Amino acid sequence: MKAMHTPASSLSQPGPVAHTGAHTDAPAWRAEALTPLLHACRALHDHICPRQVLGMRMSLWAASLLALDLPQTDKRLLTIVETDGCFSDGVAVAANCWVGRRTMRVEDFGKVAATYIDTHTDRAWRIYPHPAARQTAVDQAATYAPEATNRWEAMLYGYQRMPTAALLCAQPVTLTTPSRVHISIAGQRAQCGQCGEEILNEREIVHNGVVRCRACAGAAYYQIVTDSPSPESNPDA
Repeated sequence: MKAMHTPASSLSQPGPVAHTGAHTDAPAWRAEALTPLLHACRALHDHICPRQVLGMRMSLWAASLLALDLPQTDKRLLTIVETDGCFSDGVAVAANCWVGRRTMRVEDFGKVAATYIDTHTDRAWRIYPHPAARQTAVDQAATYAPEATNRWEAMLYGYQRMPTAALLCAQPVTLTTPSRVHISIAGQRAQCGQCGEEILNEREIVHNGVVRCRACAGAAYYQIVTDSPSPESNPDA
């Protein structure tokens, strides 16, 4: 993704790494906005963790940045998360974007970050934690999490109450792959000319007139084990 950076505003506690290109002009934060989302996320996990809260807070800010009502009731918003796990569920609950609905994609960069794309306009914002957010939550626990008894609780409660500008940063971005390619066209199918498997969502690769799946075209994430015993011909017998 190619970022079009905007000037960063400084905080009283600078982050531990160089911090540029961040947009922090966020509306006033009301912690009660999280209440129904916390209940929904707890139903998925039986607990709430700091990363879930970060995901929810990111989605709520994205709603403001893109002027969309979230959680969405349609499929207008596409979200790309940069890691899986609890964080992605926080994003999903607050945005109503899910892998199963093809409104969320995982690009595993190992980062707690998400890009929100309005597919009607292709406007997109990438949101990520402020580099000083964790330390701010711990150092200012008396303000943001007076009930906390340890660092983990300081982050859990602090992330729910900290001002958005102290917790998150946002960058306007453009996608290197257009959203229409991510979404594709419903019902599109092709057959790999090498392995014979079906390919959905226009993910085939055509070279010299031959249709191949990504695996057969050399982009497989696995290797077939050729010297292992074959499964029984009728495993359900």
